Amino acid sequence: MPKTKNANIPFAIARYSRDQLVEALRRMFLIRKFEEGAEDSYMRGLIHGTMHLSIGQEASAVGSCMPLLPDDQITSTHRGHGHCIAKDADISKMFAEFFGKETGYCKGRGGSMHIADVEKGNLGANGIVGGGIPIAVGAALTAKTLKTGKIVICFFGDGANNEGAFHEALNMASVWKLPVVFVCENNKYGMSTSTERSTSVENIADRAVAYSMPGKTVDGNDFSAVCEAVNEAVERARAGQGPSLVENVTYRWRGHSKSDRNRYRTKEEISEWMSRDPIKRYAAVLEEHGVMTAADIEALEGDVDREIEAAIDYAKSCPDPSPLEVTRDVYTDMAQ
Repeated sequence: MPKTKNANIPFAIARYSRDQLVEALRRMFLIRKFEEGAEDSYMRGLIHGTMHLSIGQEASAVGSCMPLLPDDQITSTHRGHGHCIAKDADISKMFAEFFGKETGYCKGRGGSMHIADVEKGNLGANGIVGGGIPIAVGAALTAKTLKTGKIVICFFGDGANNEGAFHEALNMASVWKLPVVFVCENNKYGMSTSTERSTSVENIADRAVAYSMPGKTVDGNDFSAVCEAVNEAVERARAGQGPSLVENVTYRWRGHSKSDRNRYRTKEEISEWMSRDPIKRYAAVLEEHGVMTAADIEALEGDVDREIEAAIDYAKSCPDPSPLEVTRDVYTDMAQ
């Protein structure tokens, strides 16, 4: 355990090694700077279509994945870049996918909302709100049936908690005691509709009681709080005790997508949430407890900047898919 000046040691500091704690900060920097790089590339006309950025939510993605083993699995959302990176994705392949290149994760055919990395346990982002929830339950059923020992983390947003798939999936997971952890990233808005207007309960985690599973709401911008809540749920799932619901209350700094003009939020609200920057908060904890110095943190951020620059250069240089292979990897039943 790293040396500490404070007897009140946060869960993450007590639980993880220095290398793990530093790597967590690196991945949080990587998520932030990946998305800033993607946004800049979009503005320059290098990326087409749209994207959904999770800038401001980095602690939720990285903290939730901290308890996972390499073979464990996740399902993601349309706002899934952070989950992908938290599960150890190759950012060069991610940028190549954004740029529509043959070397991307989905060979340039999926783009921002459909990146998957099955070898690393990422079963894929999903353009359907709530679409990953039943997939996670299916993966957890497979794990239990085959006795693989894997657990599944299912990421979804606050908007998905009002979908039928959410309620059906939680009920099934509870009835069969499946090894799945449902992680709701409540960033307060489903597109432009606030949770206050759309959801009948004060905390989304309160809905867990209806399905006989634990539910916990935490500060999603507090890395250690996220780690602690999800770790407890993961240990419960591994012990065969079934699913849990964890709600990470966080906030996206950007709009819903690139076409969102943010007219439903005030500048004061956005600024107030930006003052709760999860990266700065976690970096301050690492400094306070003697894990890293300010110079260490600055050097790490510089390394990430260079990694991002190299990944973008790689994506730019990669070949485009051949128009002659437009039907490759498209499956259909040709039976008449």
